Amino acid sequence: MDYHQPVLLKESVAGLKIKPEGIYVDATFGGGGHSKEILNRLQKGRLIVFDQDEDAFANVPEDERIVCVKHNFRFLKNFLKYYKIDQIDGLIADLGVSSHHFDTPQRGFSFRFNSDLDMRMNAKANTTASDVINTYSEEELSRIFYQYGELKKAKLLAASIVQMRKATAITSVRGLIESVENYLPRHRENQYLAKIFQALRIEVNHEIENLKELLLQSVGLLRVGARIAIISYHSLEDRMVKNFFKTGSCNTGEISKDFYGNIQRPLKPVNNKAIVPDEEEIRTNSRARSAKLRIAEKISNKIT
Repeated sequence: MDYHQPVLLKESVAGLKIKPEGIYVDATFGGGGHSKEILNRLQKGRLIVFDQDEDAFANVPEDERIVCVKHNFRFLKNFLKYYKIDQIDGLIADLGVSSHHFDTPQRGFSFRFNSDLDMRMNAKANTTASDVINTYSEEELSRIFYQYGELKKAKLLAASIVQMRKATAITSVRGLIESVENYLPRHRENQYLAKIFQALRIEVNHEIENLKELLLQSVGLLRVGARIAIISYHSLEDRMVKNFFKTGSCNTGEISKDFYGNIQRPLKPVNNKAIVPDEEEIRTNSRARSAKLRIAEKISNKIT
């Protein structure tokens, strides 16, 4: 089985407008699908790939144009400085969880398998999903489910988990499901569980904070005229990317203007509407269904 089938492959790489001699970053190497397509368009250029999962690097081809960084992309600026790279010609990030993670039971990302509650992208990280479930307060759990899972029953879910863990620690996928099963809507159980697991995964891996760091750092590294392409899978990520591309701020959608009314922002969206997979891609890769691609071009060095 492939590590991961790349999503919106042609659209995202074409959107970068690859220069054969350019320097590019794949911030989420994964199965290497997007990287391979970038390499096909490079000649003497360079490609720096990031991934915090050791398993991903089994997919790296032997190619002198590639530099591998086995860390989270939130360290983008530091590692590019280490490799004496001041500016780049483009960056791509696919923020989805790889098929490898979902389909490997012991990683604990899927409710299809009764495994330990793990969910760490970086297997060496300290905090697991089990730690979150068993040590966070009821208020903190409620916040995670509401903010990251957009679940209206967040308070009830949190209360039920806290009540269950008083008797015994919740350390398995089955244990977590049992702790919330009374609040799973009939005929929509899997959809609801997917949101619960999504919320926990985002918290365990600090995904929203990492994305913010990536956006803020990348805009300072992109040359004027360079492009950035981000593929997101849930509304929190997509909203942050959309706002940042539009305004230069991760936290607001308000556009900053100077005294004369000119828009002040470092990036200009290439596509006003998110690009989504067509029916054929969804048919061949159901996990692409929720993907949204946004592309922007660097127009100035101002960051709000």
